[in-house]
Amino acid sequence: MSQEQVLDLGKDNTLLLVDDDEPFLRRLSRAMERRGFAPETAESVAAGQASAAARPPAYAVVDLRLGDGSGLDVVEAIREHRPEARIVVLTGYGAIATAVAAVKVGATDYLSKPADADDIINALLSNGDTLPPPPENPMSADRVRWEHIQRVYELCDRNVSETARRLNMHRRTLQRILAKRSPK
Repeated sequence: MSQEQVLDLGKDNTLLLVDDDEPFLRRLSRAMERRGFAPETAESVAAGQASAAARPPAYAVVDLRLGDGSGLDVVEAIREHRPEARIVVLTGYGAIATAVAAVKVGATDYLSKPADADDIINALLSNGDTLPPPPENPMSADRVRWEHIQRVYELCDRNVSETARRLNMHRRTLQRILAKRSPK
């Protein structure tokens, strides 16, 4: 799909974008609007749930981890008000367990960040019969490892010793990894 191709979405092109990364949210909103969607944005679980109740969207893109809770609560709210909505869950902490949880509560698809507008549109509009094409810029193995370590670190309330124990890693090794910048 070309960068600026406008899609024929039919009469209902409403799109709810929920992410607490405000610059990403603005960029994605502009990109989706140029492609024919009518985006509405929310930066929290509470705002996303309120928007889903007031104006249930035909499409939604929801970040998994938001400042005030889990994006899965927004997915459930959308499903409650509009069962046929197409919902994609985005996260910087990709893991099989969270992907399964997202699909169980009603997500149509699950993408790891960074995902561009074309990847998101392909996921929103796929009919489920065909597999989407592989991503153009997949995360490197080093980046996937780093994301997993960061996720476990956050789940352990930023406790280095507990994180090292759960990852079966020496504490000093973990400290060196956490001190470095994320790999590309």
